[in-house]
Amino acid sequence: MRRIQHAYNPAMSIDILIVRTSSLGDLVHMLPAISDIARHVPDARIDWIVEEGFAQIPSWHPAVREVIPVAHRRWRKHWWASQTRAERAVLRADLRARRYDVVLDMQALMKSVWLVRQTNGKRHGLDWKSAREPLASLFYQVRHRVDFWQPAVIRQRTLAAAAFGYAYDGPPDFGLHGLTQGVQIEDAAVIMPSASRDDKLWPADHWQRVFDELQSRGLALRLLAGNETERARGQALIQGRDAAVVLPHMSLREVADQLARARLMVGLDSGLTHLGAGLGRPTIGIYKASTPVRTPLEGRAYTASLGERGQAPSAQTVLDAIEQALI
Repeated sequence: MRRIQHAYNPAMSIDILIVRTSSLGDLVHMLPAISDIARHVPDARIDWIVEEGFAQIPSWHPAVREVIPVAHRRWRKHWWASQTRAERAVLRADLRARRYDVVLDMQALMKSVWLVRQTNGKRHGLDWKSAREPLASLFYQVRHRVDFWQPAVIRQRTLAAAAFGYAYDGPPDFGLHGLTQGVQIEDAAVIMPSASRDDKLWPADHWQRVFDELQSRGLALRLLAGNETERARGQALIQGRDAAVVLPHMSLREVADQLARARLMVGLDSGLTHLGAGLGRPTIGIYKASTPVRTPLEGRAYTASLGERGQAPSAQTVLDAIEQALI
C-alpha cells in the first residue's frame, strides 16, 4: 500500500470532509472506512456530505461529527429553478466557509467532484485507472490507486488507508452498535422482495418456498415496501398467510430497528439488505441483475450473497443458506 507524506501533524487534531452522497448500499459500505479512520487517525474530526434522503446513515456512526446534506437528486429535476439555485448558493457558501485538512472524495464521480471543487482543503480521490468516471481524478490534488474489481467495503477501506497513511486490519466495523446494543431478537424474518429495477425480482413461487420454510421454523414474516407498487407486490406474496405482514412506510431508522430485531433477513440485492448485514444480523442476499463480486454482503454474522448477473439462485440454494443461517 502506497503511503503519502502527511500535510498535517498526526499528533494534532485533523478536520476531514468525506464526500460520498449516495446510494443507500454504498453508504453502508462506507461505514467500516469511517471506523478505520477513527481508529488510526488521532483526534480525527469527520464531517460527511451526503444526499439528504440518506442523511441518517452517517449520523448513526459515532465518529461522524456533522452530516452536511445535499439535495442533488431533488435539484437535478429543476436545476435552474429559483429555489434550487438559492439552495445551491446556500450550500456553496457553507462549504466555502469551512476549512478542512483533507477532503476525501470516496465516490469519484463528476457529481461528487462538483461538490469537492466548492471545498477548502487538500483534495484526495482515486486515480485515473481506479475511478468509475476517470475524468473525476483530474480534480484531486492527491490521487490513489485502488484495484477496481474488489468488494466495495475493501475498496473504501483501502482508499481511506491510502489517504491517511495507515494499514487497516481486522473485520469491517460498521459502527452501528448504537442501533443494536441491548436489542431483543424476535422470532421474525424481515423480507425485502422488491428492488429499484424489475430485472432484480425473484419468482413468486421461489418466495413461497422460502416463506413456507421460515414459517415452519416459527418465524413471522415482515415484508418491507417503499412505495405502493412494492406494497401491492408484498401483499400478493403473503396473501392467505397468517403471521405475515407488509410493514407500513417507515423512516430509515425505523427500518433499521426492524432489521436489528430480526432473527434473519432475506432480500434482493438492495441497500436495505446490505444494511441488515451491516447491523450484524444473519442476512441472505439474492442477486440476479448484478454481481456480488463487487458488492457482497458484509457483516459480523452469517451472510450469503447468492446468484450472479443473469443467473438467479434457485429456491433450494436459498433454502440451504437459511438452514446455515439459523443453526
